[in-house]
Amino acid sequence: MPLILEYEAVLKRPEHLAIGNRTVATTDAFLDAMSQYIEPVHLHYFWRPQLRDPADEMVLETALNGRADALVTLNVNDFAPASHFRLPVLNPGEYLRSLQQEQN
Repeated sequence: MPLILEYEAVLKRPEHLAIGNRTVATTDAFLDAMSQYIEPVHLHYFWRPQLRDPADEMVLETALNGRADALVTLNVNDFAPASHFRLPVLNPGEYLRSLQQEQN
């Protein structure tokens, strides 16, 4: 739950709404739809601190506790410590390419 609230806060920043040419209402509709497909992850273990940015710790913990196959982010360098947990960190392009390779 905390991570989806973080997504909501970031996506509703005026500069992000403007760049995406979105409204608060369309953002709410997107988040409502996305919430139908996500699996809640309860954080049982806290390995803090691992990352330079304390705000990113929740993302890493969610990925680890949710048994994610990878962590997808534009901030790949910020999540380098994920390698200690054998969690691949990919940028969106790398992740899409890996999905395409799986399909072939």
